[in-house]
Amino acid sequence: MAAMQEHHVGWALIAGVTLERFPGVLALVERFPNLYAGVGVHPDTEQGEEPTVATLLRLAEHPKIVAIGETGMDYYRLEGDLEWQRERFRTHIRAAKLSNKPLIIHTREAAEDTLRILREENAGEAGGVFHCFTETLGVAKAALDLGFHISISGIVTFKKAQQVKEVAAFVPLDRLLVETDSPYLAPVPHRGKLNQSAWVRHVAAEVAQLRGMAVDELARETTKNFFKLFIKSNE
Repeated sequence: MAAMQEHHVGWALIAGVTLERFPGVLALVERFPNLYAGVGVHPDTEQGEEPTVATLLRLAEHPKIVAIGETGMDYYRLEGDLEWQRERFRTHIRAAKLSNKPLIIHTREAAEDTLRILREENAGEAGGVFHCFTETLGVAKAALDLGFHISISGIVTFKKAQQVKEVAAFVPLDRLLVETDSPYLAPVPHRGKLNQSAWVRHVAAEVAQLRGMAVDELARETTKNFFKLFIKSNE
């Protein structure tokens, strides 16, 4: 928190990854007024309590829980019959629509199924963000057409991440967010280290340069987008 303050990073959102960890996350966001959280079970999580719509709705009633997720599809790490992953994704979407809270979406090597399920479930009614975006410009356009935001992580600072750089330059400013995905994917010049929320300024600086705008303007607009998407959804 001290590092966030030092780097003038005002707010952060913690994505939910398991239900078992949720009490600890909730205690943290209750302690700090500038922290918020989502509730959900990450698509890579194979062990632990499986979420139901009822459970997600109950946990999402807390005023500091402003999103449903992290949820989505991931065919990179897991193999075999992943129908359970697709059903879990549908569960989160239904909870998001019923709770009127946006989705935090993870997709990796599963863009076609991710978009298909979002369309089938009319997920645009809930909206949300494709976080830590690594897909093609075509996938970004499809996500935007469905009403979603795009969030850019520290990957955009990597020299060879041309696909992410292209997306970061393209996304309409009012649909753009920046993030760290801590503790992973530390941006240059900290690549390889344990990531932290304070370093989102490096992400913002790179995205601003790609878009030909001042970093302070980008920070102001993405902060506005954060509040419009997440905090107002909780009022």
